[in-house]
Amino acid sequence: MKGTTHLAIGVAIGVAAAASHPFEAKHAALYVAVAAFSSLSADLDGTSLLSGKLNRTAKIVHWLMIWGGIALVSAAAGVYIAQGELRLTWAVPAVTVLLLGLVLGNGAIRNALVCAIGLGLIYGGYAGDMNWLIGLGAFIAWVPWLNHRGLTHTVWAAAAWWGIGLGLERQLPLDGIAQTALWGYLSHLIADTLTPSGVKWLYPLTKKTFKLPIGKL
Repeated sequence: MKGTTHLAIGVAIGVAAAASHPFEAKHAALYVAVAAFSSLSADLDGTSLLSGKLNRTAKIVHWLMIWGGIALVSAAAGVYIAQGELRLTWAVPAVTVLLLGLVLGNGAIRNALVCAIGLGLIYGGYAGDMNWLIGLGAFIAWVPWLNHRGLTHTVWAAAAWWGIGLGLERQLPLDGIAQTALWGYLSHLIADTLTPSGVKWLYPLTKKTFKLPIGKL
C-alpha cells in the first residue's frame, strides 16, 4: 500500500484521538504526530518501497520534511543543551517529522541515518532515565536492517510499539497516547493485509501470509 495512504489513515486516527480528549493545541499535535509516525513506522524496515512511487510534488514534500525535521530536532536539541531539559511536546513532533521524511527514502544511507537517530534516542533515554525512549531508539536503530514486511509487520512488533507508547503516555502524562500509537501501528498492518502481498502477522512462528485483497492499493 502507498505510504501516502498509510499516512492519511494515521492522521485520521490522530485527529479522532484528539477529538475524543479535552482539546489543547499542543496535545492535538501530539496525538496526530504519534498516530502518523506509528502508521508508517513498520516501513522503517529494509529498503523502502515508497520513494519510487512519489511524484514530483511528493518528492518536494519529502525533502521539506527531512530538512524541516532536521531544523526542528536541532532546535529541540539546542533547548536541551542550553537548559538541560528535554521538552517532549517539542521533541516528539520534531523527531516524527524527520523520521516521516526518512521513511520515504531508500538505500543504505537512509538506513544508516535512521539507525543513527535510533542510537541517539537510546542515549537520550539513558541520560534522561526514560526506558520507553530507550525502547523506541532500539526499535528505530534495529529495524532498518530487517527484511521488508518481516518482523515489523507482526503482532509482536505491534505489542512492543504499544509498550513504547505506554511509556510515553506515562512520561507526558497524556491519556490515550498508547492507544493512539497502537491503533496507528495496527492500521498499517491491517491496510497491508488488504493488499495482494498480505502480511505475516505471526512470523517467525509461522510464515503463513494473511491477506484479504480488495484491489490494487
